[in-house]
Amino acid sequence: MAIKYIPYTTEPLRGQAVLPFLRYHSQLTTKDFVIKGLPYYETELVERVNGGGDNLVIHGDCLNACAYLKEKDIKVDLVYIDPPFASGANYAKKIYIRKNPKLVAKLENVEEELKNERAQEGIELDNEYLQSIEETMYGDIWQKEDYLNWMYERLLAIKAIMNENASICVHLDWHIGHYVKVLMDEIFGDENFVSEIIWKRTSAHSDANKIGINHDNILFYTKSQDSIWNPLYQDYSEEYLERFSHSDPEGRKWTDGPLTAKGLSGGGYTYEYKGINGYWRCPKETMKKLDEQNRLHFTKNGGIRVKKYLDEVKGLQLQTIWTDIYPTNSQAIERSSYPTQKPEALLERIINAISNKDMLVADFFGGSGATALVAQKLGRKFITADVGVNSIQTMRDRLDEAGAKFDVLKIKDGIDLFRNPEQTMEKLATVIPGLSTRHDFGKFWFGAITEDGKVCPCWVPNLLDKSQAILNAALFTKILDETAKLETVSKVVICSVDKIEEKEIDKMIADFDLRDNEGKKIEFVFKDLKELTDLLVYPDIVQYSLAEKNGTYEITFDRFISDNLMRKIDEYNAKKQSKQKALLDEKEDLQAKIEISDEGLEFIEYISVDCTNKDGPWNSDEEIKIDKRGYVIHNGKKTKEFWDGKIVTDKKLLRLKVRNIAGDETLLHV
Repeated sequence: MAIKYIPYTTEPLRGQAVLPFLRYHSQLTTKDFVIKGLPYYETELVERVNGGGDNLVIHGDCLNACAYLKEKDIKVDLVYIDPPFASGANYAKKIYIRKNPKLVAKLENVEEELKNERAQEGIELDNEYLQSIEETMYGDIWQKEDYLNWMYERLLAIKAIMNENASICVHLDWHIGHYVKVLMDEIFGDENFVSEIIWKRTSAHSDANKIGINHDNILFYTKSQDSIWNPLYQDYSEEYLERFSHSDPEGRKWTDGPLTAKGLSGGGYTYEYKGINGYWRCPKETMKKLDEQNRLHFTKNGGIRVKKYLDEVKGLQLQTIWTDIYPTNSQAIERSSYPTQKPEALLERIINAISNKDMLVADFFGGSGATALVAQKLGRKFITADVGVNSIQTMRDRLDEAGAKFDVLKIKDGIDLFRNPEQTMEKLATVIPGLSTRHDFGKFWFGAITEDGKVCPCWVPNLLDKSQAILNAALFTKILDETAKLETVSKVVICSVDKIEEKEIDKMIADFDLRDNEGKKIEFVFKDLKELTDLLVYPDIVQYSLAEKNGTYEITFDRFISDNLMRKIDEYNAKKQSKQKALLDEKEDLQAKIEISDEGLEFIEYISVDCTNKDGPWNSDEEIKIDKRGYVIHNGKKTKEFWDGKIVTDKKLLRLKVRNIAGDETLLHV
């Protein structure tokens, strides 16, 4: 469980509209209300990239990341978050099988022939020729009330670590955005609502039986009226620029604008200028200055207008509808294969408008790392967080390639247990000491444990159900109810990843007052599943040889075995083979079965050697990443060379890290 809970207080609601089903409203009083607090966990400094620095990549939930920042008294100046949209979909990314380095010479010839063949057809080499499977990144399937309670708590936590002049932008769409607007009015106050930005993310979208949905919504709030705002300007349309059809002798293009005050609120000035009577929007002195500057245009109809020069026009001040930023397409240089990646141009506009250089920009749903990357490019500091290991690795690699200096911090909240939940659930039965899955206690109980000669029911959370991540009051009440149905039970074993405070549990046990047949109180024993993490995570097997020659150290990889990935491949192949051959089109037929070599080196995506530290934070002295086509990215620099199955360093290596294509990492001491 958390080391402690850091209290934080929100301001009382000020007559805002509320969503009555939010569980937090039951705690409201006429005064300020205090939610239990932010859960503060033990943390581990995993890696210092490019020497480390003030920037942070945090592997952990938004709530826990905010607890860390609050404990360290770190305040942020701008928050942009792109949280789940409650879209009702699961998001997955394609995992590409790399090329077998044992066949690298042959592959180079095949690749060259394929390029030439496609070039003759005028077609770009596409991903359709790459073998791939899918890896689920995260689920976005929620009950509405659960989502809004989840979001409400995180928005409160984010507000608690924002500077007084800070702003927040929440990126959502039609699924849930209107409800979140109500939450943000409650939390930040509707007087601090700045605008709703409409981002046209696609030119057209065909939706059955309804109007095509082609935009997202970005809710922009400030924490106070004293906030940062830098006016931005968009380019004028070609139609507008065509109005500048006049030219001075010097060649300066201009158009004219009105000087009359007719129809303007606030009044104007009545006088005669050069024989022309009028009701003007500027005093006579200003009219004379404009004339001296050759800025008056005397019309054929006896009017006076003012000249507007094209070279003085800044552009159209930023509006709330953005139609000039396009989504990241599959061929874009910035594309990271992350399913919900947002374009850098979108983040550039937001960060430039709502922050200044050297300010701290935060994103607690970091995803592809676009926010942190753009903040780095624009001279801001960044903190980015995410619960997904794929996201953390994507962000880490992109930021490293950009030369950013940052620390990678892991919050030790047991999240590793949810990495491959189905697989972990199967292995739990074999690693919990004394556990047997053969019992007569009913389906609710995972198994039975024999202690002191007594058979005790054992409850284990379903790791596929995110609502069971924390043993909370509702879940524990269910366990107590099920315990009451059992006979001749004197002890119950409860395993959990995290749980509410002991005093709350003790009070619930006392209130239920459950007793065995002899009238003795039933004992509840709690076990922490985080202590079993090393046993539950299937390690990959890395076989290699090390040779020293002329002051350099060469590691040759002989074999890589990943039970997790082979399982995914077998499932993929079985699904493909179950289809009728006649229903397979030519493209599917080419990829009906994925075959992996005996060496299994196609599963390796990233290798890093640490020649500096035996223990503690990782220092990558030499690293290679193999992209989806098999090309090597060496120390952040892209090449057009296939990986040859080796990595070479001029320093004696102490540790070796190997990442597979699904994101699982294996650490070895050399």
